[in-house]
Parts: sequence; structure tokens; C-alpha cells
Amino acid sequence: MTVGIGVGLSRFPFAGAQGYWEWVQMCEESAVDSIWQTDRLVSAEPMLECLAAMAALAGATRRIRFGMNVASIALRDPLVTAKQCATIDFLSQGRLVPAFGLGSALSMDYKATGTNTRRRGKKADEALELVRRLWQEDSVDFDGEFFQYDKACISPKPYSAHLPLWIGGSSEVAMRRVARYGTGWIGGLDSPQQAGIMVRGIKSALLETGRQIDDDHYGASFSFRFGHAEEPVAQRAVKALQQRLGKDPAPFLVIGDAAAIVARIQAYIQAGCSKFVLLPIASDDRDVMMQTQRLIDEVLPAF
Repeated sequence: MTVGIGVGLSRFPFAGAQGYWEWVQMCEESAVDSIWQTDRLVSAEPMLECLAAMAALAGATRRIRFGMNVASIALRDPLVTAKQCATIDFLSQGRLVPAFGLGSALSMDYKATGTNTRRRGKKADEALELVRRLWQEDSVDFDGEFFQYDKACISPKPYSAHLPLWIGGSSEVAMRRVARYGTGWIGGLDSPQQAGIMVRGIKSALLETGRQIDDDHYGASFSFRFGHAEEPVAQRAVKALQQRLGKDPAPFLVIGDAAAIVARIQAYIQAGCSKFVLLPIASDDRDVMMQTQRLIDEVLPAF
């Protein structure tokens, strides 16, 4: 397996656009594998829209890959989404890594807009099938519960003849969804133990669908900080995650030194993951830059 370590953002931590582009340039000029943007449409905190961010990254970089971690496909129109991804991949010459999931049923994206979450899994399945077919086929007919297409097509097609389709989720249903539609799996709030369960479950489900996923197309995400748990920024991150999960957040983030971060990555590798999205826990522009630089200097060389 080839280990690839990317960095991601959830909330927008910079004072303005300049700080963001300086961070992107740091990643572009380093051994960072990829840049990822969390998807959240309704938020009091500043959050970049993930597909718009991907388009901007396509024009601002030349080497690095980029993806969504993960875009809520049940909230998006599959034709528009397929067209957006194909355009971004075409213009970036094959550097987009699309990743989709359902998003939490408790998400403000659903609640604030009054969007019905009933059968959202079925809606997502239909959307994923349509996105994949629109990327690959010249004419798509589809008669589903949520979508009906008659000779739909998009052009240009993605630059990559086989554009990846990574899927998130941490349930048995997600295992079957990945096995049926995906070319990879990316974990969100999963401990190494849970990631191992997902990897084994997906491989078992693949035996039923008759499809294959490369062994190095399983990924994990976690937040990190070089520092101490007593720091206010670290305490805020721990408290927020604990409130969100309702349990000890320690298995889902790392606060410490390079050895601690490397050890957590190795634990995920033992579980079957080889692609990573690491999200810096930081307070401002300078802190994000420092945390990312230390990751580049002290962690990436180990892999």
C-alpha cells in the first residue's frame, strides 16, 4: 500500500483569503498528498463551500490533489454535481478526488431548510449511481424514486477516464453502499478499531457485488495538534468533539508530539487504511501555518 497524507479544513480558520492561499501554497510546495474541505452549508462558523473550493484549488495549484470530506450527496442534485466534478477534474487534469456521503440526519443543513431525511439513503444511492454513470456514459436513462433522466449526458467528461468515487459513512449500510458504488472509502469520526471494522466489512460486501476496490483506497481522518492538552485551543476542540459525540473524544484526535501523531497513523495502517486527511487544530493564521509546517517536517518523512 502507498501511504498518502493530506491535510484538511473544517471551519475556515484564517482572517481572510490571503492566509488561506499562503497555506495552500505551503501544501503545494511540500510532500502533502492532498487538500480536503469539509462540507457544511448551514453554519454560524465560516465554512468554505466544498465544490467551489475545489474549483479554486484547481486554478491555484499544479501538483496537489484535492477533495471533499465528504460532500452530502443527498442534498445535491446529481446532474449538477456530476457536471461540477467533471469540469473541475477536466481543468485540473485529473487531480480531483470526489468523496460523498449522507451527512448527519441531525445536520443543520437538513434541519434549517426543512429537508426531509426520510429515505435519504435511497436518494443518495440513486444520486451516486447517476453521478457515476454521467461521468462514464454518453447517454443516461434512469427511472428512480427520486430522479428520472431521459438521455442525459455531460461533456466534457472528467479528465480521468475512471474518476475516483470515494464514499464515507460508518455503518453496515455504508459498507454496502461503498461496495456497490465506490472506488474507495474515507472515514470521518472513526477510531482505528472502527476503521478496521469498516474495511473488513466493505471487503466482505465486495464479494457479494462482484466488484473490486484497491487495497490502498481506504482512508481515515482525524484532527491533530502539536502541543499540550492544557492549551485553550486544544481544550475547546476536545470539549466540542465530546459534546458532539457524547463520549471520550481521545480516539478521534491527537494532541501531543510527532511520535503520537505517527503512532495514530500507524494504528490506522494496521486497520487497513493508507490514505489520510489530517485536520490541524489551530486558532489563527499563524497557528495553522505552524501546525501544518510541523506536520510536513516531522510526520511526513516517517511515511
